[in-house]
Order: sequence, then structure tokens, then C-alpha cells
Amino acid sequence: VIAGGGTGGHVFPGLAIADALCAVADVRVIFVGTERGLESRVIPARGYDLELLDVEPMKGGGVKRAARGAAIASVATLKALSLVRKIKPHVVLSVGGYAAGPMSLAAAMARIPLALLESNAKMGLANRLLAPFARRVYLATEEGKSRATRANAVRTFGMPIRSGFEPSSYRATASRRVLVLGGSQGAGALNERMPLAAVRVKIANLEIVHQAGRDRDAEVRNAYAREKFDRVKVVPFFDDVASEIDKADLIIARAGAGSTAEITAIGRASILVPFPFAADDHQARNAEALARRGGCTAIRQEAADDVRIALEIDRAFADDFSRMKMADASRACGRPSAAHDVAEDLAALGGIVTRQVEKTNGAAH
Repeated sequence: VIAGGGTGGHVFPGLAIADALCAVADVRVIFVGTERGLESRVIPARGYDLELLDVEPMKGGGVKRAARGAAIASVATLKALSLVRKIKPHVVLSVGGYAAGPMSLAAAMARIPLALLESNAKMGLANRLLAPFARRVYLATEEGKSRATRANAVRTFGMPIRSGFEPSSYRATASRRVLVLGGSQGAGALNERMPLAAVRVKIANLEIVHQAGRDRDAEVRNAYAREKFDRVKVVPFFDDVASEIDKADLIIARAGAGSTAEITAIGRASILVPFPFAADDHQARNAEALARRGGCTAIRQEAADDVRIALEIDRAFADDFSRMKMADASRACGRPSAAHDVAEDLAALGGIVTRQVEKTNGAAH
């Protein structure tokens, strides 16, 4: 059982692990999530079974919301217990999100092996509370370690990502291709500031490919047109993000765990502007962790105005050697086989026999 969801940051790592599990073992994977989360649309479309729990957030609404959320979570935990008895899973993996808590508690109460996936550099509250009950805690980075985690339970495998993100050596060319990644929903600050920054950049031959988000591409395209910058391609989203990252000389993006994992899996220089309202400021921690290793330039959103963004683009292209060094440092932080590594360890934790497969990237073949 893979429990949790809500956002792509929880759903897609779970899917990557599910695909890898099916590649290494004869296993049935069942997801447990909520009706309001992204999983309700994505999981069935990918061919996996999905069980639903009714869970609501407890943070952000004061005492009244916390009390209501706790009451609903209690009922959800009872339903999760009945699911555990019905499914009889070999192992339960929590990927975070509203449904993760009740299902994880139910697994612990039923003495089913429980594993947690922590994607961010700072461990979230739910995982900190659940860690003492977990037999495994899979971390994306060493920074995710917590005092609440038993040292012998920790495995730092990296962030599980979908297949197709292969390490690719970067060599400087005459092109100046900047890729702006805002995710499927786009990034408002990058959408607003990049057109203004583009006309301030002093280096020649600048080309921009800008992922603006669903239903936001026309607005961003018009913004570039107002600034009379025409060496740009604006799209709502990419079907093949890996190919776009591979072709880029420099990437400007948020610092979600998924985005940073995909960039580092291939290995490209980047300017990361963390979303300032992420829970526990985890995007800033992700960016700072990568910046300490020389794999990116991290800028807080309040400092990332069009002037600063243009300055950092010029700086990145002023020195090809430094940009290649940053790309190499980024690649050194990448863990493209994370999904496969988690899947094999998770199967062992559940006593599931695996078969020998060739490990290549995010999945196994």
C-alpha cells in the first residue's frame, strides 16, 4: 500500500516507486488517498487501484479547524484499520499528504511494516511524528535527518522520479538557452518577472523556453511581446520535461523536491527561486542544500526581482567553466535510481521476493 497524496510532490514519487516495484517483483500496489487530491485523477488513469479516506487539513485555520481535522482523522484511522484488515498488505509506504497519517497509524497498530518517504531537506511534522513507528525512513537528502528517526531505519536514496531522467554531461556551446520551469500550475512570480528580466540581460543570443502553467501561457506570451522580446517559446506544460532539461544551458525554477531531483538527475546549472509559502519553508531548505554543494544559485523570492534575475543570468553565461562546474555539482547530487532503490528495499522490508533487473534510471528494466 502506498498512502498519501494531495499534490504532485506526493503523488508522482509514489507512482515512480509503484512502477519500480512492479518492475522488480510480482506485486499488487494499492494507493490510499483522498477524493480532493490529485491522486483521485492521476492514480486510476495510471492503472492502479485507489482507496479513498475522508481527511481534512488541521493546519492554517486555528483551533476550530485543528479540532475538526483531528476528529475527522480519528474516523479515517478507523476506516484505515478496516482497509488494512481487508487488504492485508505486506508493507505500507507513506508518501505524505492528508491520507498518509491515518493509514500509517493503522499500519503501525496492525504491526504491518511501515516506511516513510521524506522528499524535502526539512522533515515535515507528520513524518517527524510517525518516524518512531517506522521501520524505514527514505530520505531525499541527508538534511532530512531528524532526532525522531532511528538511525538504523534511515536510507538516503534520493527523491524518486519517473523514468527518462538520465545523467547527461554538459558542454558549453554558443547557444544561450534558458529553461523556465513553473510546474504544471506555473509560478506566478517567474511568469511576471521573466519577461522584464529578459530585456535586461546583456549577453547575446539569449533564447528562452518558458513553461507558464495551464491557462497561463497566453498571458505570459503577451508579456514578452509587450517587452519586445521575441526569442522565446511559451508553453503551458511539457510532455517531456527530461528532454527540455537536457537541451537547456541554464534552468530557472522553483525548488520543490521533484523539480530539484529532475534537474540534478540530468545535471544542469540552475537558478532556484523557492516558493515562499511552502510548508515549513521546505523549498528554501531544498535550494539551500543544493547551493551549499555548488549545484545552483538560490535566491529568495523577495530578492528575485527582474534586475536580480537578469544579473544572475548574465553572471551564469559570463563564465562557461563556472557554469559547467555548477552542472557537474548538480549531477553529483542527482539520484536517478532512487525509485528503484526504494522499491528493492521496500520489497525486502515486506518480505517480497524480487527478481534481478537492470538498474538504469528512475525505474528498472
